[in-house]
Amino acid sequence: MSLYAAFAGNLDARLMSRRAPHSPLRGTGWLNGWRLTFGGEQMGWEGALATIVEAPRSQVFVALYDIAPMDEESMDRWEGVGLDIYRRMRVRVHTLEGEEPAWVYVLNAYEGGLPSARYLGEVADAAESAGAPHDYVMELRKRPC
Repeated sequence: MSLYAAFAGNLDARLMSRRAPHSPLRGTGWLNGWRLTFGGEQMGWEGALATIVEAPRSQVFVALYDIAPMDEESMDRWEGVGLDIYRRMRVRVHTLEGEEPAWVYVLNAYEGGLPSARYLGEVADAAESAGAPHDYVMELRKRPC
């Protein structure tokens, strides 16, 4: 199994149970030195897509999943790895137990553009359902769309 750090819409445990049914939620943590942003607006969706970029003094709330080998290909397909939309990247997640290596999906597009109101609402709802702190969720809800 490999450890996956989910952010944005993938924080939703119900959604992840459909995308990776053999991969249990392990817990939550933070990507320190990263920030949530949006990009790829030109890719044809109704707005920009969530991604992360390195940013000192910032952090992103994540849910950690033990991804079973049988679910890895499904996750890659869902995130458009074969279409060059997202790519996997290794990061270090800070948890209550310490630092753990994990992988995330990072957008293969330039930062910029605004997410749709619907998409941003889903991202904020997913963060709330995953147990993100109230102030983190409220900052998501106040972002421009």
